[in-house]
Amino acid sequence: MRLAGLSSLYLVAPLAPGEEWSPIEEFLPRGPGDEPTTHASARGMLNMLAWYRDDNPAEFNREVASYRALVGGAIPSEAKTARFEAFFNRFDPFYRAQILYVAVFVLGFASWLGWTRPLARTAFALLLLALLVHTFGLAARIAISGRPPVTNLYSSAVFIAWAGVLLAVIVEFFYRNTIATVTSAAMGFTSLLIAHHLAGEGDTMRQMQAVLDTNFWLATHVVAITLGYASVFLAGVIALAYVGVGVFTPALTSTRPGRTAADSLAQLLPRMVYAILCFAMLFSFVGTVLGGIWADQSWGRFWGWDPKENGAVLIVIWIALILHARWAGLARDRGVMLLAIFGNVVTAWSWFGTNMLGVGLHSYGFMESALFWLLMFVASQMLVIALGSLPLRSWRSFRGTESPAAP
Repeated sequence: MRLAGLSSLYLVAPLAPGEEWSPIEEFLPRGPGDEPTTHASARGMLNMLAWYRDDNPAEFNREVASYRALVGGAIPSEAKTARFEAFFNRFDPFYRAQILYVAVFVLGFASWLGWTRPLARTAFALLLLALLVHTFGLAARIAISGRPPVTNLYSSAVFIAWAGVLLAVIVEFFYRNTIATVTSAAMGFTSLLIAHHLAGEGDTMRQMQAVLDTNFWLATHVVAITLGYASVFLAGVIALAYVGVGVFTPALTSTRPGRTAADSLAQLLPRMVYAILCFAMLFSFVGTVLGGIWADQSWGRFWGWDPKENGAVLIVIWIALILHARWAGLARDRGVMLLAIFGNVVTAWSWFGTNMLGVGLHSYGFMESALFWLLMFVASQMLVIALGSLPLRSWRSFRGTESPAAP
C-alpha cells in the first residue's frame, strides 16, 4: 500500500486540524453526474489546472493568489517555510559567498605586494562578511530541512567550507599575517565550487535514507567527522602556501622592521599548522568513535572495515603520524608541512574516494563523476610535495642563508 501511494502527487493541502495532504485524483469527478468537490483546497487546485489548460493567465494568476491566501491561513507554518525557502533560493547565499571569497583572496594577495595594512584589513573585513553570508545559508538550510547541517555530500562541502573559514578567522585573530585569510578564502571558494557541482545531481535536501534518519547522530558523529575534514584541509592549504611562498619568494624568512626571526612566516606557519592538526585530531578521533557506536546501534557491530570507516581511521592515523614525527624530532618544520599536504590526499580519499568504490554499507554516498578530478587533485598535491622536497638552497627564502637546513 505504501509503494502504491508513491504513484500519486499529494497536491491538495489540508485545511482542518488532523487533515493530511491528499492526491488530487480523489477529488476529480467520477462521471458526468458527479457534483464538483466542495473541498476549498481541491477546488482551488482544480481551478488553477483548468485556467492553465485554457491558457488564461489573468484568471490563473487570480486563482493562484486566492489559493495562496487560503492555504497560507490554514497551514501558516508550512507556508512560512515555503516562502522562506523561495527567498533562500532567490538570494543564493553560497554563490554570493563565493564572490566574496574571490574578493578576499585577491585583496589578501595584493596586500603582500603593497599597501599591506589597509588591504589586509579590508580583506579580513570581507572575510567576516563572507562568513556571515555563508552562516546565513547554512542556518537557512537547517531551518528549512529541520536537520543538522551535514546530511549528504553537498551539505558536507558547504559545511567544510564554513568550518574551515571559521577556524581560519580564529587563527588570523591570533597571528595576523593574512596567510589564514588568503588560504581560507581559497578553501571556501573551492569547497563551495564543489558543492555547486554536486547540486547538479538533484535535490540537495532530499529525504534521508533510513540508516541516516537520526538527528542525534547527524549532529554528533557526522558534524565531528566533517570538522576533522575541514581542519585537515585548512592545515594542508596553509602548508601549500608555505611551500609556494618559500620556493618562489623570499617572504618566508623576511621580517618586518622591529620584528625578530621568530616572527617570520618560516616560524609562524608551522606553529599554525601544528595547532590546527591538534584540533583536527580531537574531532577526527571523537567522530570516528561516535561513528562506531552508531554502527553498533544500526548494524550490530562497532567496526567492520567498511571503506568509509577505513577512511575515517586513516585520517586519525595520519594526523597521529605527523604529531608523533614532530614530537620525536623525525620531522622538522618542512617535514611537517609536507606531511600536512599529503593529509589533503588522505582526507580527500576519505571524503570522496571511498564513495567511488560503490561497496560497503556507506555506499549510499556513491558518485561516479568525480574520479578524474580526484586523481587530478592527488597529482597536484604530489607535485607540490615534490617541489617542497627540493634542497632548501634552491628555495628563494633560504637561498644564501648560513644554515639552510634549519627548517
